[in-house]
Amino acid sequence: MKKVQNLSSATIALLILASPLSAQEPLTVRLDFSPWGVHAAMHLAQEQGWFEEAGLSVDIQDGRGSGNTLQLVNAGQADVGQIQLGLVPSARQGGAQVTSFAGFVRRTDLCVLVDKDAPIEKVEDLRGMTLVVFAASPWAPYIDTFLAAGELDRDNTTIEFVDASALWGTYTAGRADGMMSTVSSALPLAEASRPSKCVTSDAADLYFPSYGLIASDQTLQNRADDLRKLVEVQQRAWAELAENPDLGVEAMMAQRPDAMLNPDVLREQIRLSVEYFDTPATEGQPIGWQAAEDWELALEGMERAGVVTSGWQVGDYFTNDLIPE
Repeated sequence: MKKVQNLSSATIALLILASPLSAQEPLTVRLDFSPWGVHAAMHLAQEQGWFEEAGLSVDIQDGRGSGNTLQLVNAGQADVGQIQLGLVPSARQGGAQVTSFAGFVRRTDLCVLVDKDAPIEKVEDLRGMTLVVFAASPWAPYIDTFLAAGELDRDNTTIEFVDASALWGTYTAGRADGMMSTVSSALPLAEASRPSKCVTSDAADLYFPSYGLIASDQTLQNRADDLRKLVEVQQRAWAELAENPDLGVEAMMAQRPDAMLNPDVLREQIRLSVEYFDTPATEGQPIGWQAAEDWELALEGMERAGVVTSGWQVGDYFTNDLIPE
């Protein structure tokens, strides 16, 4: 009888020791879209077991657009969203309680794709052209302000709205002269069927914080330690990817084997994502750290475009409190 009691005590002790790990609350990370290169750091960390090393249980979910992911995070249906951060100010203006807590692709990458050999370098060079975009694109509220920077409008430049699923086909089939998208996602995809170059929105003094991480204000308060660990793991993954993008390609192919991913496209998307990491204001800062100067430039453009009203405070939209040094 004594042996049974001793065995029972040992078992209980083991269960007590194991309970913190087994009881780890999952952290749901919702991505912006179906798999593409900017997701590489998440998949690399998952594939290498770095989340587990940090004491995290992370559920990575593919998304259906940055706007949809933001809504799910705001509604508490996902803990973290990896999205285009430029959507945060308009969402908060509409009552959403979400904040950016890490910015990776910090340089503006909203762009208009045009043929690589086209004599187009500036906004005004788009006169007379047809540009295709989808209605829910982050581009939508900025189109008229962007055109106006080149003394253009919708009378001398055609804006054609299509369903998101038809965007690529319209452009690659030559039924539009340009396509409004983002540099790192679109340029590598276009290379095979319609080699392209980009006119970015900052040519019109429109700056747009690109891909990073958001959470609801409640999650930021309640799970700050987990979010800080998540950022630290992502810093580690992005540092590795900057040296060797193929690590991300291999991880994504392993994590999403049924997605029919093109390794050459993924590799270039990862490379371009890293290329767009820094602005002059973030040089030398940790990966994920966001500069107030960059957000101020973005918000000034958003105010001109009517995305936000005057009186904004830059600190309402982002925090660096969870960025490990």
